Amino acid sequence: MVMVDLPILQFEEKIIETVEQNPVVVIIGETGSGKSTQLSQILHRRGYTKSGIIAVTQPRRVAAVSVSRRVAQELGVRLGEEVGYAIRFEDRTSERTLIKYLTDGVLLRESLSNPELNHYSVIILDEAHERSLNTDILLGLMKRLVKMRASNLKVLITSATLDGEKVSEFFSNCPVLTVPGKLYPVEILYSKERPTSYLEASLRAAIEIHVREPEGDILIFMTGQDDIEKLVSKLEDKVQTLEEGSCTDAIILPLHGSLPPEMQVRVFSPPPPNCRRFIVATNIAETSLTVDGVVYVIDSGYVKQRQYNPSAGMYSLDVVQISKVQANQRAGRAGRTRPGKCYRLYPSTVYRDEFLDVTIPEIQRSSLAGSVLYLKSLDLSDIDILKFDFLDPPSTESLEDALKQLYLIDAIDENGSITTIGRTMAELPLEPSLSRTLIEANSYGCLSQALTVAAMLSAETTLLPGRSKSGEKKRKRPVMALPDGSGWGDHIQLLQIYEQWDQNDYDIDWCRDHDLRVRGMMFVKDIRKQLCQIMNKTANIGSLDVQASERWRENQQDYKNLRKALCKGYANQLAERMIHHNGYRTLGFRPQLVQVHPSSVLTTDEEGMLPNYLVYHELISTSRSFMRNVCAVEMPWVMPILKKFETLNISKLSGGSAFRQERTEEKPSEISNSRVIAPADDPESRIQAARDRFLARKSKR
Repeated sequence: MVMVDLPILQFEEKIIETVEQNPVVVIIGETGSGKSTQLSQILHRRGYTKSGIIAVTQPRRVAAVSVSRRVAQELGVRLGEEVGYAIRFEDRTSERTLIKYLTDGVLLRESLSNPELNHYSVIILDEAHERSLNTDILLGLMKRLVKMRASNLKVLITSATLDGEKVSEFFSNCPVLTVPGKLYPVEILYSKERPTSYLEASLRAAIEIHVREPEGDILIFMTGQDDIEKLVSKLEDKVQTLEEGSCTDAIILPLHGSLPPEMQVRVFSPPPPNCRRFIVATNIAETSLTVDGVVYVIDSGYVKQRQYNPSAGMYSLDVVQISKVQANQRAGRAGRTRPGKCYRLYPSTVYRDEFLDVTIPEIQRSSLAGSVLYLKSLDLSDIDILKFDFLDPPSTESLEDALKQLYLIDAIDENGSITTIGRTMAELPLEPSLSRTLIEANSYGCLSQALTVAAMLSAETTLLPGRSKSGEKKRKRPVMALPDGSGWGDHIQLLQIYEQWDQNDYDIDWCRDHDLRVRGMMFVKDIRKQLCQIMNKTANIGSLDVQASERWRENQQDYKNLRKALCKGYANQLAERMIHHNGYRTLGFRPQLVQVHPSSVLTTDEEGMLPNYLVYHELISTSRSFMRNVCAVEMPWVMPILKKFETLNISKLSGGSAFRQERTEEKPSEISNSRVIAPADDPESRIQAARDRFLARKSKR
């Protein structure tokens, strides 16, 4: 057993005494207190694993894996036995597991089959200050669960910066314990002004620290994987140009959620003697993960954040300023092992006057379709979705948007009751559109192909050719062309790519020849295998081939069946009347023009016209508004979906009678901002008018 000396251990008696006397306890553990690794072990030592498993939820997959690995090491046991973890598409637990780290999403799915979660004696919601969407749902469910299991369940909510009093009030004024951290002083150094490029400013600051400052690792906070890869490449080039002997050696390591586990582990291994580590990370390193040895932090002051606009049905991926809480968390990472320095690439006035005090909870900036489906699947008669007890409620508009989405894909009926289809969807670890596609594909006899598409879209990492210049420099042979989707769009292309790889016996060199990310493709193969197993078990569909051995026959009927299934799955993501306009493939889309992403393989006809109808996997706003991963569908498949709007009544979909009495009845025709663009009274006239405009422009060129 590995012995550790962390502040939380000094409070062991007080923690146990409070937990024994109360069903819910909030523990505010400052950075470095040891709450994530030690709390589960304290409870284990005090016998809580004799009556059940101790579950510790994490908002991030990387944290669930790395923290469980650390706890297993400290207890001197093999990972996956007494200590294990469960994340989406990966479960390393056994019948012997006593301490289980898992993502909050996995715990939500477990509660579908076991609503009382009675195999757990303790549930710890860790890193609750991150206010992930799933954690906020769990807070509401734990409030119900402790009433049902008051005598044999303990719930602990732990955080570094959470508003403890607010959570305490939510849980009927439960006790709040504060555990101090083990922090050394950190000197905060501000820039005089905002740099024009935070990437270049980070590069300059990192090299200056490396050349001028004593030993100690450097942690650099960037906004996302692309920026991380760019900065890693620039740092590698710059470090190589430094005069030999002028400074210590350097290792440059990325850290973000898409890294495979073996790459993540490198960050937690100490560097060789006389060698400094540069760790370039996303906000995952603020609180979820602790990297020992960091003395210098470079804070860009930004984070990449997905924000959902329910009225437009659109995600925007924005680089936004961090909050004061995030800035302080980042600075604290420099004081774990000795006094450190934090270089903030922004003036103190920006921190004081422009930063929000706390981060906006994810539940207030996300699509809630998956969460609402989960709540509906619990089948609790007293749950009104629009009145559910959230710590910070999302907007009514977001909840209504989710109900509309679920109704259009048959997950709930016109009275808001979950359907048989909806129950099956809720058990699949996929977003609702992909779950519905799989169920529909089974009825069309193309489930094998739909599983491939779902796996490709669920990989959570970039699969297709990268754009980095460093990659181009390393490539030695010409890149072979990828399949083109046969003109029908990106979902068909993803299928064709995987099928070709299957026909080449999953050869890694085939991926390299086509400039595909090898790790990503291997992950897709594993996801597909697991989805096959889940569908066999969940949907009771009989034996499904684990490998993609049903060779894809390229004929129109095969493609048509898959596209029909996609149309049903993406019923809320339909677009109509595609035209080629000023060099861009655009959509007449309320309230703005939306373009098909430039990377799409969807093709035009001989007159330059794009399909009348298509579905898209994601609508996202960056420099412009784009539809990503699009696929052509046909009008007869669309009309039944449009007809469903005639019976749509939000108050009935919600499931609450009180809410229905408060609202005035809405007419179906008044439902605004639908993501289905309804056809005009005379679609042929509109089509002809669009063709005439296109041909007129073409003749002027």
